[in-house]
Amino acid sequence: MTTKQKTKIHELFDFDLAAKKNYEYVIGTDEAGRGPGAGPVFAAAVCFTEINDKLLEKLSILNDSKQLSEKHREELYDIIKENCIYKIQQGSVEDIEKMNILNTSLDCMRISCIDVENRVNSKDSLILVDGNKKIKNFNKPQITVVKGDSKSAAIAAASILAKVERDRFMKNLSVEYPQYGWEQNKGYLTASHVEAIKKYGPTKWHRAKFLRKILGEEEKTSQLGLFS
Repeated sequence: MTTKQKTKIHELFDFDLAAKKNYEYVIGTDEAGRGPGAGPVFAAAVCFTEINDKLLEKLSILNDSKQLSEKHREELYDIIKENCIYKIQQGSVEDIEKMNILNTSLDCMRISCIDVENRVNSKDSLILVDGNKKIKNFNKPQITVVKGDSKSAAIAAASILAKVERDRFMKNLSVEYPQYGWEQNKGYLTASHVEAIKKYGPTKWHRAKFLRKILGEEEKTSQLGLFS
């Protein structure tokens, strides 16, 4: 383990320990997929119930999922799942259209955190939420952490689980819809993805409200009808 890696992993867990204070457990939660124009959003919650030198060694490259290569995320995905209590929750395109993307993301975080807390068998937990919005309709102690996936071990781990799970989902979906390039763009509205939408039309996996800016006025009426 390099000095930089060792410093980073200790910083991440030190943050959680400092936040924990008198709580028995810390649960970190994060989402993946708020920005894309297609596909579900995923959220995950993670609780490390035992923290020791062996765990720090295994997670030595842990960081914000966006700062890691796909290979490293995939490696950490299995390690995280083997060494924590976790839950990954999917929010459907229908939920996103009905509740909007922010509320769907927060609701997935809430469901994930409830599941993890129930399985650690303790009601004395602190929730660390990535970003600046607390989880709605959730009467638990919460702290929002802006850029939490680069500060908190539990949030960073949750970000990786959510990211890998969603990326795998979009890759699998691209087999059925190869023209949109989801195995590469993961549903984000890249130039090639936008061109494919204009050429082939949207699918049931596209988020209608996200496409209104890229579809022309004439196309809106006919194309958006495909979502029903």
